[in-house]
Amino acid sequence: MMRRLAASLIFGLLPAIAQAQDLALPASARQLSDRTSPLDSYDLPTGSFADGTIPARRFEGRIERRTFRIDGASSTTLQLMAPLRDQLAGLGYDIVFECKDRDCGGFDFRFETEIVPAPDMHVDIRNYRFLSATRASDDAVSILVSRSGNAAYIQTIRVAPDGADPGSVTAHTAKNPEAGRELGQTLRHDGHVVLRDLEFDSGAGTLLPGPHLSLDRLAGYLRDHPEHRIALVGHSDSTGALATNITLSRQRANAVRDRLVEQFDIDPSRVEAEGVGYLAPIASNLTPEGRDANRRVEAVLLSTR
Repeated sequence: MMRRLAASLIFGLLPAIAQAQDLALPASARQLSDRTSPLDSYDLPTGSFADGTIPARRFEGRIERRTFRIDGASSTTLQLMAPLRDQLAGLGYDIVFECKDRDCGGFDFRFETEIVPAPDMHVDIRNYRFLSATRASDDAVSILVSRSGNAAYIQTIRVAPDGADPGSVTAHTAKNPEAGRELGQTLRHDGHVVLRDLEFDSGAGTLLPGPHLSLDRLAGYLRDHPEHRIALVGHSDSTGALATNITLSRQRANAVRDRLVEQFDIDPSRVEAEGVGYLAPIASNLTPEGRDANRRVEAVLLSTR
């Protein structure tokens, strides 16, 4: 009952799984990496770390390694894992092994099993879950879910047997009305777009190295439309004084502007930067998730030059 409830809470608005083949992730998940090897081997964990090793079964075939990140995630690792586990069972997989951080072996399990390197995957050794499943003798899947701060990470590794549909049991993000839009389409249609993958030092205006796919796409749009100008607008949550938040949000907008100018060679006269602090929220500041959503930088489309 609890498993079904968790699934309905997180995935209640998701469409049916396409052709009963794909694993549907939350609509807010964004893919970070896809490392597919046409022919490789994978040691599927079948038990917890013990006596210096992880029991495993070796599979060979097409190995599909994918990672996803969910920003502002409030769901527990079990709430994220349970619907995926149910989907695997519905596709005819047998759950071989499942564990939670300390029961898996904590630090040792995390560093002895295969993990896609950072920044494409992050595992908090105090807050993760792992699952492995098999179907027939040459078809296997593992799922790793972890939470770190206000973000959740999901890694899927699938061994596809020879002749299998490459798209079968591929994790994908669920579609919503905005999911099919490119950044430029949203910018033209709505007049603004949130640059959701930007990351800053905590409480500071320093933009982390990235990569930031949103900036790459925004720079591409500006190169394709040399007549357009934009304003980068920083926003904050309501914690602290307004003047302090306006200063911080302006610093972050300017950091994004500098990155566009210096890394992507965008004409600085085409990009303004401003900060408005907490004066334009998009969510309630009464919850951690709402405050996380309100801390953002938006690109606003201005009139043509």
